[in-house]
Amino acid sequence: MSDIKLNSEVKELLDEVNEKISGEVTFDYGTEKSGYVRYDQSYQSWQNGDLIIHVKDITAPNYTVSHELRHALLDATGYPMISFNLTSGHQDFDEQLMIVTTTLYDTVTHLNIYNWQKSHGLLTNEVQTEYLKGVQQTIKPEEKGKMDGMMHLRLLTLLDALVFYGNNFDKVADQFQLDYPISLQGAQKVYQELIQKPVDSPFALRRTVVKAFEAFDAQLERWNLPTVGGKEFVTLGSVFSNRQLRLEVRQLFQISHSEIQDKATKQRAYIGIGVTDQQNAFVLPTPPQNKSEVFFKHMYGMSIKDLFEQLNLPYSVR
Repeated sequence: MSDIKLNSEVKELLDEVNEKISGEVTFDYGTEKSGYVRYDQSYQSWQNGDLIIHVKDITAPNYTVSHELRHALLDATGYPMISFNLTSGHQDFDEQLMIVTTTLYDTVTHLNIYNWQKSHGLLTNEVQTEYLKGVQQTIKPEEKGKMDGMMHLRLLTLLDALVFYGNNFDKVADQFQLDYPISLQGAQKVYQELIQKPVDSPFALRRTVVKAFEAFDAQLERWNLPTVGGKEFVTLGSVFSNRQLRLEVRQLFQISHSEIQDKATKQRAYIGIGVTDQQNAFVLPTPPQNKSEVFFKHMYGMSIKDLFEQLNLPYSVR
């Protein structure tokens, strides 16, 4: 096991996370040192009530550990999470959708996380150089400005790079413009949609994730590429005001009998779609046979709080 010494900023963050979760944070360090940083070098798991942060690559341990800790802190403090309750019926296709939409969700959280890391001195010049190397390890340059099968991945990767570098993007702009001119232009359009307001609350995160799903598909449409449909496929946790919790379900949601299947039943899914943002907020259990009209009439008349608690659906209060 590698002997990793975390700096004082990361240790303070670790203490904060330990105060918020029920168990303790432990670390599982690898020994690889690639010389670049990338999103797939670390991940989290739970075991016996403890949160394990797995760091496979120790190129930049303070950066990587603090990144995972900030993700954990967002989860522990009511920031909405995503889940996948639907299926197209094709596992490989589902997995591709899950990878793309999870990456988009993570990029939105990075608007919060990278900002914290920058303000705490963790996005050093060395880390910024290693991040650039990570981008170059992930996506190949475009061939003479031609579209190819990597456009989805390039768009995702460059969008996160724009979030990472922020006001320091000029450091890498020329290199990205040289290697990825089409993808960069598209990523910048999506990025502008995401930075209208800071992602500094659960409500702000949810609003920006919805924007990300919309803007990403809009860019794919401009390129005449297949869209992802994250607003229907991904269940995004809800954030309500106390007033909204008292409203009837029909005032905030409409139930869509989707062509996509419920992953649990393999039947056409009943999806709770937000009236204002058209985002998948929950998936209902299949109504009783021959009693669906009574079921939906009762459900639409319930309060938001009663429905979410009856179905054991997570939500945050703003």
